[in-house]
Amino acid sequence: MSDNNQNTNFTNQEFKVVGSRPERPDGIDKVTGRALYGADTYAPGQLVGAILRSPHAHAKIKSIDTSKAEKLKGVKAVLTSKDLPDLVGGAGPNYDILVNCMARDRALYDGHAVAAVAAIDENTARKALKLIKVDYKILPHVTDVDEARKPNAPIVQPGTRTANVEPAPTKDSNIAARNQFGHGDVDEGFKQADVIIEKTYKTEQTHQGYIEPHACLASVGPDGSGELWVTTQGHYTFRTVCSTLLGLDIAKLKVTSSEIGGGFGGKTHVWMEPVALGLSRKANRPVKVVMSREEVFRASGPTASTSMDIKIGATRDGRITAATADLRYQGGPFPGMWGLLGAMTSFACYNLPNVKTVAWDILVNRPKVAAYRAPSAPMAAFGVESTMDLVADAIGMSPVDFRMLNAAREGTRASYGPTYGPIGILPTLEAVKNHPHMTAPLGPNQGRGMACGFWFNFGGQTATDLNISTDGTVNLTIGTVDVGGSRASMSLIAAEELGISYDEIKCNIGDTNSLGHNDTTEGSRGTFSSGMATIFAARQAIDVMRERAAQKWEIPVEEVEWKDGEAHAVGVHHSNLIPLSLKEIAKASPRTGGPIAGHNETVADNAGVSFASHICDVEVDPETGSTRVIRYTVVQDAGKAIHPQYVEGQFQGAAAQGIGWALNEEYIYGEDGRLQNAGFLDYRIPVCSDLPFIDTKILEIPNPDHPYGVRGVGETSIVPPLAAIGSAVSNAVGVRMDHVPMSPPRIRAALKAQAASEKAVSAG
Repeated sequence: MSDNNQNTNFTNQEFKVVGSRPERPDGIDKVTGRALYGADTYAPGQLVGAILRSPHAHAKIKSIDTSKAEKLKGVKAVLTSKDLPDLVGGAGPNYDILVNCMARDRALYDGHAVAAVAAIDENTARKALKLIKVDYKILPHVTDVDEARKPNAPIVQPGTRTANVEPAPTKDSNIAARNQFGHGDVDEGFKQADVIIEKTYKTEQTHQGYIEPHACLASVGPDGSGELWVTTQGHYTFRTVCSTLLGLDIAKLKVTSSEIGGGFGGKTHVWMEPVALGLSRKANRPVKVVMSREEVFRASGPTASTSMDIKIGATRDGRITAATADLRYQGGPFPGMWGLLGAMTSFACYNLPNVKTVAWDILVNRPKVAAYRAPSAPMAAFGVESTMDLVADAIGMSPVDFRMLNAAREGTRASYGPTYGPIGILPTLEAVKNHPHMTAPLGPNQGRGMACGFWFNFGGQTATDLNISTDGTVNLTIGTVDVGGSRASMSLIAAEELGISYDEIKCNIGDTNSLGHNDTTEGSRGTFSSGMATIFAARQAIDVMRERAAQKWEIPVEEVEWKDGEAHAVGVHHSNLIPLSLKEIAKASPRTGGPIAGHNETVADNAGVSFASHICDVEVDPETGSTRVIRYTVVQDAGKAIHPQYVEGQFQGAAAQGIGWALNEEYIYGEDGRLQNAGFLDYRIPVCSDLPFIDTKILEIPNPDHPYGVRGVGETSIVPPLAAIGSAVSNAVGVRMDHVPMSPPRIRAALKAQAASEKAVSAG
């Protein structure tokens, strides 16, 4: 972190602008249609790109004949893997990205790209795709995470040997890696327990469900310079990855992020952008590629499906003595970190003397997995929080009291290693216990559940520019893509620092030629990291304005302070000097030294972990298994809510996605390994009529490592819903649900299984 980022803890200050709820700066453009999204831009002479995708879950590509497509009138380029040579060494994450963008010797999943065309219009492009002849040899496939672990399972990636295992394996398998976290002696801990609950859970694969499909416009010139306009959460990352894969100089590829119609982690990876750039380079024309909704489902990153075994032991007075988790996460056909994240987050809410989590990353013939809002944490929380309820019930404690007794606190050693500073899990539980929702009466066939959730949050590389115009208005340029209100939040922060009105700040997202590298907007880093950089850029500009005032007054700059948007001369000898406003100093700037600006680049550390506790009421029709969420409450620690309306929106949006995940959403694969529900008609995300009003309560336990106390808020509240809803449904129907989504057929099956079990017991 740069020197001017020190001495930053001002969490007890009183805010004048931060914490207010001004109108969103992008609102008018979005509701009037002026905002430009990924598919909205146009370049003269642009071509339409289209991608041919494998109809098989696993197949050897024996040959590809593109000759007829190339001869079709209006086709300007045809691309296969031969046009995207391996420039990254045949292994590693970038090679996996290259293979995922365009299959090489094998198609690894239904929807894997195998060829692409660029043509004068969409009809011609589609005709050209039909003229490409691919000779496949169908290979055995596996799509289930547990089936993929079996010794006789088809091998997805020959040469895969399980990492982090001793002794090192000598045979190929689909188990890419093993990761373990924890401390203490779990065997000894379980010996001390009066009650031990062990249970297996399963969660199905889901998609982020963003409204806007992936889209980009790519242009590469003969000199190797290129431009990419794209819907993305991280245009700097896209620049680096695409340049690396295509052998372009990073500085020669300009990437501009469009408005984003939802991302939630799914737009942190490149999918077809290198293909679009490759087509443009070959055709020497701009090429636009827009995924269809079916392509989005079949070929862009959903979250992982999982299975897990959770074991928790406790004494009769409610103290957890030991806890273990064995987690299996599938990442598609490429190694990932999804199991690792699940293992780190699973028990992070609790103060445990003995804990061990083991995670396995498994390869299957499904699309490459991408992040989905607190990636991996909701699945692990479903297993852990459901088991917490079972243990609480077995010892006769309420779920809230049991969690409060075992909650992590400042000084707790986290299950994944570090020792916590000030954290908010216990305050969220106290707020839940005292919330009117917890004591509201329930009707017939209704149930209530609650659960906790955790996310790390992240800071990372950030650069920001702040320029003050001669009329006193301010242009703020940030490099973190605005996916949830960062332009409004940054404007509030700049206004707070400068002491001026929010309306006098204009915040823009700079392209990759405008600023130094900014990490992708993920990990709830936007407000934390760009907010920090904005604060110090503003303070740098204030230092310049203090110098200008000192120059005018002919006094040392140390005798000038900035307060309420003005330079004030301090000390008894300067009482006759009238304060100079920002506008006055800015107006005089051409004559006093030139433009006034502030700049900051930093690696923002210590983002501050985040916790939430949720309450959910449901009503279940026992005849059909249909479930309706009738009330939902989110309590989450925001550190400091810069723009409370956006914070509430993040809480509500995450909970809404969790509701869909818990009750309806899942990827369904047939015996042939093909995705059967690649569209919103059959993949059912919640609509307004499926959701109650989601009540929110913002807590503010300041993060001491941010000047304003900020913690990221965008991801944590998707973690508790699966478990909270799972417990609510279980309490409503009298059967513990252990498989997400809890769709009507699964609820009916669970009820039938319970009835059969009770009948067998009675007969015995």
